[in-house]
Amino acid sequence: MKHAYWLGHSSFLFITSSGKRLLIDPFLKDNPVTPEAWKTPDSIDYIFLTHGHDDHAADVLELAKNHQAKVISIVELSGLLKADGLPAELAVEMNKGGTINFGDFKVTMTSANHSSSWKGAYAGDPAGFIFSFQSLSVYHAGDTNIMSDFTLYSALYKPDVAILPIGDHYTMGPTEASFACEMLKAKYAVPMHYGTMPVLTGDPEVFRMKTEKRTENYTTVITPEPGVDFNHQLVL
Repeated sequence: MKHAYWLGHSSFLFITSSGKRLLIDPFLKDNPVTPEAWKTPDSIDYIFLTHGHDDHAADVLELAKNHQAKVISIVELSGLLKADGLPAELAVEMNKGGTINFGDFKVTMTSANHSSSWKGAYAGDPAGFIFSFQSLSVYHAGDTNIMSDFTLYSALYKPDVAILPIGDHYTMGPTEASFACEMLKAKYAVPMHYGTMPVLTGDPEVFRMKTEKRTENYTTVITPEPGVDFNHQLVL
């Protein structure tokens, strides 16, 4: 991975060493945390959806059509997106436990403990993604509660970076997320899904203190500024 950006809430942009641009959970235009310059990205090759809620998928159809970007999501959500106008050639459906090789990176879909809908319709299970780049493994957990699966994901995929929700109310808060870090054993943790709206009260500094204490400083918490490349902080 060459560049990594947090764009607010659960939206991230990764740029691979070959220049492929991966956007996760595109909630940009109406996201108060997203910098203005990032609300309409220049180009996108792939869009990954953890689930169908508006604060994760609001901009998917517009971005996919504008950039001819492939949209990777769980089967039921993929079907709803196609019914709502996503061209079939841009829809890539998959399911939990499956892995797809995109050339210079692979992605595995994992479980998440949450719910999912698209415009009020059932959209299959929520999910997370393990991104395996040439020398780096990144786990984007999606919206989730704490779950025992994290221990298995540590053993199976050995993520170098764990991106975890900390906002509370709809997902884990800082305490639960620090326990997740203890189970995942990643070298780095990045908080997400906090501060976007008043109800998301999780504090990244509390998460940092709890995580570094619980993991005995094995896991370092990185709290990126929206729209600022944090890839240089990931030293393996």
